[in-house]
Amino acid sequence: MRVNIKNLLLMLSLIGGVSNALAGQVTLRVADQKGNMRAQLEAANKLDNLPYKIEWSEFPAAAPLAEALNAQAVDVGIIGDAPLLFAEAAGAQVKAIAVDKSDAYGTALLVKADSPIKSAADLKGKSIATNRGSIGHFVALKALASAGLSAKDVTFRFLPPSDAKLALTQGSVDVWATWEPYTAFAETQDHLRVLVNGRGLWSGNSFLAATDTALKDQDKRQAIADYLQRLSDAQVWAYKNLDAYSEKLAKIIGFPLDAAKLSFERRKSYWQPVDAATQTQQQQTADFYHAQGLLPVALNVTGTFDHSFLLK
Repeated sequence: MRVNIKNLLLMLSLIGGVSNALAGQVTLRVADQKGNMRAQLEAANKLDNLPYKIEWSEFPAAAPLAEALNAQAVDVGIIGDAPLLFAEAAGAQVKAIAVDKSDAYGTALLVKADSPIKSAADLKGKSIATNRGSIGHFVALKALASAGLSAKDVTFRFLPPSDAKLALTQGSVDVWATWEPYTAFAETQDHLRVLVNGRGLWSGNSFLAATDTALKDQDKRQAIADYLQRLSDAQVWAYKNLDAYSEKLAKIIGFPLDAAKLSFERRKSYWQPVDAATQTQQQQTADFYHAQGLLPVALNVTGTFDHSFLLK
């Protein structure tokens, strides 16, 4: 059989070009919390035809996610406003590039259904389990302040969500300060009661944060911009297709359907670029933590935002 050398060389050239393209493909290392972003993207089919590869890492809470960002083990992740401040105070070289606005109800203080604790004023002398520096910790401190109390009036036990829930249900602590989807799970499956919800106490802001190193890499920066737009589009789709999305979310996070649906439905979240009002809210959060003695130095948050990322 005769081989057309010209055609063979052309074919090898094309193969080589594809191989080179694949070899140079960007890998975006994304840190998620309990399926938060991935569930939406998968359900809305927004992970189809990606021009880059995603390497997922899932974290049970923001504190270890912040550590991963600080260690440059991931490029981008979703993180609450308070944990972002702690990461920055620890020297993390990261920028918040977009904000996810949500109803703050599900960031709450939970008690057992038969608990005698009926209001924030009843927290004096009680023990509260939460993650140190989490949005749960923040809301607990705000709830205490609303009742004229401080951290000195309670005993904090800093535990990850699974251990904190166990401590509450077994009676070794009086209160668990947590966030969604744990709040919805606790209400629907463990029959725990919301003592204080986050409305009026917490901004409801979570951020998409990226490392400075990733943002300086133009290929990764483009991938992050594309990822953010897909994430925003996926969230819009999820609220328009609540039942379908909730089924996907339940499978990814391993929660019952009713808990998964409740946790997402009542958040009423939407992504937007970081504006001046959001920056002001973040500064207020930083000032509150500093006044509480949890941030060793006063932080100016101005330099922690990248305002160049837009959404359609």
